[in-house]
Amino acid sequence: MISRRSLIGTVAAASVLPQASRAQSFPSKQVRLIVGFAAGGGGDIVARVLAQELTRGGLSVLVDNKPGAGGNVATREALRAPADGHTILLANVGMLAVNPYAMKDVGYDPQTDIAPVCLAVDFSNVLVVHPSVPAKSLAEYLVLAKRPEGMDYGTSGVGGAGHLAGELLKARSGARLNHVPFRGGGPAMNDLVAGHVPSLIASAPTSTGFMREGRIRALAVTGPKRSPFDPDIPTIAEQGFPGYAATNWYCVVVSSKTPPDLVVALNGLFNKALAAPEVRAAYAQQGMETLGGTQAEAAAHIARETEVWKKVIADANIRME
Repeated sequence: MISRRSLIGTVAAASVLPQASRAQSFPSKQVRLIVGFAAGGGGDIVARVLAQELTRGGLSVLVDNKPGAGGNVATREALRAPADGHTILLANVGMLAVNPYAMKDVGYDPQTDIAPVCLAVDFSNVLVVHPSVPAKSLAEYLVLAKRPEGMDYGTSGVGGAGHLAGELLKARSGARLNHVPFRGGGPAMNDLVAGHVPSLIASAPTSTGFMREGRIRALAVTGPKRSPFDPDIPTIAEQGFPGYAATNWYCVVVSSKTPPDLVVALNGLFNKALAAPEVRAAYAQQGMETLGGTQAEAAAHIARETEVWKKVIADANIRME
């Protein structure tokens, strides 16, 4: 005769077995890593470095660029896919902590629809100008931006870190900064280099090569301190705007409907990739700090950033279409 305790143990073990088996066999097909911006930009670079390392580890990874609406198109695409762990979103600060609070009906709620896997990278954006722009400092740039026609600045898209950095600078300086959104950092940089837009708030990965070639000029970084990778570029904060800080970060996320054991498995896979010396070196070369960590740490970071940017959005009355 089977005792009640034995029966409970048998049932409990049986319920664990499918989860254990599922996690052990994961992934069972190609992994799709969705990026919310066009090829060539910061998010695309982050994704491709990770995908290369994951592929080196034996996975099949497809980087799928879905630009549009500041990353909202990609987010909605990721959430529509089967929640089996094989569709992953590389989300940035705009997609998780800005767009839902500054735009109308983004089509998702990051607090209920998204499960963080782990943080990926963090980096400052850079205010850069075409050589035809006479400004050699942020102060000179803002003088030009206070003319009646103002100053156009491009970014990788609506609601991204570059856009928010520009809106924050606009609010703090009173300058006429006119946002020109692109469908990714790559297309934006192409137009800056070609002289079609005079300035850009761009990611370090998108800017670094062109800066070193002298094809664009850097005026300021948006982070709270100078980048160790480009220490000669002053911060916006030290050029007359104390306390100014706007960094860009990326986080690996999945649908909240994804089984928890698969999220744990993904956390392990991505942390292993992020710890690889080749990955850290590749990101460092692009001016990025490699992060990683637990799901809880990622969730806490998103929550902190959300509170920061919700206040900025409200105080500056930022509204994005």
